Amino acid sequence: MSDIALLIPQARTARPRSAAAVLRIIQTICIFIIALVIVSPLLLLVVASLKDDRFQILADMGSFRAFWVSNPTLSNYAEVGHLSGELAFGRYLINSLIILVTTVCSGLIVNSMAAFVLAWGSFKGRAVILSIVIALYVIPQESIIMPLVIMVSRAGMSDTFAVQIVPWVASPLYIFLFYQFFAQLPKELLEAAEVDGASFFRVYRSIFLPLSLPALATVSILMGIETWNQYLWPILVTQTDYARPIAVAIATFFGQDSIYWDRAMAASVLMMIPILGLYLAFQRWFVSSFIGSAVKG
Repeated sequence: MSDIALLIPQARTARPRSAAAVLRIIQTICIFIIALVIVSPLLLLVVASLKDDRFQILADMGSFRAFWVSNPTLSNYAEVGHLSGELAFGRYLINSLIILVTTVCSGLIVNSMAAFVLAWGSFKGRAVILSIVIALYVIPQESIIMPLVIMVSRAGMSDTFAVQIVPWVASPLYIFLFYQFFAQLPKELLEAAEVDGASFFRVYRSIFLPLSLPALATVSILMGIETWNQYLWPILVTQTDYARPIAVAIATFFGQDSIYWDRAMAASVLMMIPILGLYLAFQRWFVSSFIGSAVKG
C-alpha cells in the first residue's frame, strides 16, 4: 500500500509536465511557422536576384521554385552596381547613404536639443509649445507636400541633397520621444550640475545625452527607416541622377513595356542591406528602450 501511495503523486506530477512539454512544442512550431512566413519574402527576393532570366523569375512565382536557384549568378549585381551610366545604382545607393547619414545625425541633434529645452527649460509656455508639437504629429506629410515643393523650388533647392534632408530633420514624433525620455530622468541631475557651475548646454551634452542611448537608438532606427523609404518627396524634387535616391531609381525598372525583375530584385537587395545594418547596430538599445517603456507604462 505504501508503494502505491507513493506512485500516485508521481503520476499526477508527470501529467502536467508532459502537458507543458507538448505545449512548448506547439508554441515552438507556431513561432517557426510565423517566422517562416515573415522571412519568406526576403528569401524569395535574394533567390530571385541570383537568377539571370527575368522571364523565369516571373514564371516561378506562385510555386516553390521561386525559392530555389539552380545556377546562381551575380551578374544582376554587376549590372546595377555601376557608379555611372544607365544602371548607375551604385551612385543611387551612395546618394541614399549620404541622405540617410546626414538626416539621422542632424535629426538626433536637433530633436534631442528641442526636447531637452521643452523638458527642463525655464521659459514660460513650454506646455503650450509641447501641445503644438504633439498636434503637428497628427498632420499627414502628404497634406503639406505641395506647399513644401513650392517653397523649396522658390528657394532654389530643387534637385539637391539639401532638399531631401532639411525639411525632415525636425520631427514632432522624435521630439516627443526624446521629451518623454528626458522628463523621466531625475531632476537632481540637473540641479547638481548647475550647482557645480555647468551651463544648460553642458548639462545636455555631458549628462543627459550620454544617458539617452536607448532613445538615440530608437530614433536612429525609426528616422533611418523613414528616410530610407522616402519615395513621394524625392520623386517630386529631383529631376536628374545627381541626388536621386535608390528608392526612386528602382521604379525605373517597372516600365510600361517591360519589367526587369532580375535587376529590380538585385537593386532591392542592395537597398535592404544598409538599413538592415543600421538596425543590427542599434538593436540592443532599441529593444531595451521598448522594454523599458513597457515596464514603466
